[in-house]
Amino acid sequence: MNSDLQDRVILITGASGGIGSAAARQFAAEGARLILHYHRRKSAITKLQRRFAPVKSLALQADLTSEAQVRRLFAEAVRKFGRVDTLVANAGIWIEQDIPLHAMSLAQWRRTLDADLTSVFLCCREFFRIMRKQKRGNVVLISSTAGIFGEAGHADYAAAKSALAYGLTRTLKNEIGRVAPHTADYCGGRVNCVCPGWTITPMTEKHLQNVALVRRVTATMALPQIARVDDVANAIVFLASDALARHLTGQTLVVAGGMEGRSLWNPGEVDVSAV
Repeated sequence: MNSDLQDRVILITGASGGIGSAAARQFAAEGARLILHYHRRKSAITKLQRRFAPVKSLALQADLTSEAQVRRLFAEAVRKFGRVDTLVANAGIWIEQDIPLHAMSLAQWRRTLDADLTSVFLCCREFFRIMRKQKRGNVVLISSTAGIFGEAGHADYAAAKSALAYGLTRTLKNEIGRVAPHTADYCGGRVNCVCPGWTITPMTEKHLQNVALVRRVTATMALPQIARVDDVANAIVFLASDALARHLTGQTLVVAGGMEGRSLWNPGEVDVSAV
C-alpha cells in the first residue's frame, strides 16, 4: 500500500528516544526527508542517521520549552528543506518515581507540564504559522494511556498527556482546517493523536524487568503483551500519510493491546470482609 510519503518532510521531536527513533526509521523506509530533533543525546541521533543513510536528514538541537529555540528549530528546518509537511510531537518526560499528589512539589508539576504540554503548544504554534504559508500539513501528537486512564503517582504526566489526547487534538483539528483548507486535490490539514501504553523503550525497560509489574499491566489488555516501538511507529506513519489517513482527523488512537485500564489494588490489599 502506497503511503505517498516519498520526499515528504517530517519533523520528529524527541527523535533520540525509543519511539521517536523507531518512527524516524519507519519514515525513512517510506523515503521521507527527516528533521530529527534532540535535546541532549546528539550521539544517539548521529547513530540513527547512519542507519538510514542516504535518506536526507537534518539533526537539530533545541530545548522545546524555550520559545526562541523552538522558533529557531522550525526556521532551520524550513531553510534546509523549504517546507515541513508533518510534525510528530513526540518529545516529553516521565518522572520515574511514584509520587502521589499530596507529596508532589510545584517544581515537578511545572517541569512536567512545561516539557510535556507547553513544548507541544510551542511546536504546534510554530508549525501552524508555517502551514499558513504553504497551505498543507498534518500533526501527530504523542500522548499516553496515562492520559486516557490516569496513572496514580504521576498526576503531572497524566494531566499533560490527557490535555494532548483530548483538548488539544480536538481543538486543533478544527483550527487546522482553516489554516490548511481542503481543496479539490488536497484532503486538508489533519491533527491526530497516538496514545501508547507500556512500550519497550530505553526509558521503560528497567521497570519491565519487574515480572509482577508486567503481569499486572498485561492483565488489563485483551492482547496481553507489551508493545514494541514499531507498533507505535507504524501508527504514527499511518496517521501522517494523507494517502492512508486522508479522512481521519481529531482522532485519539490507543496502541495498547486493547487496554481497559489498570488494576487499582493487589489482591492482598483488599479487605474482602468489608466488600
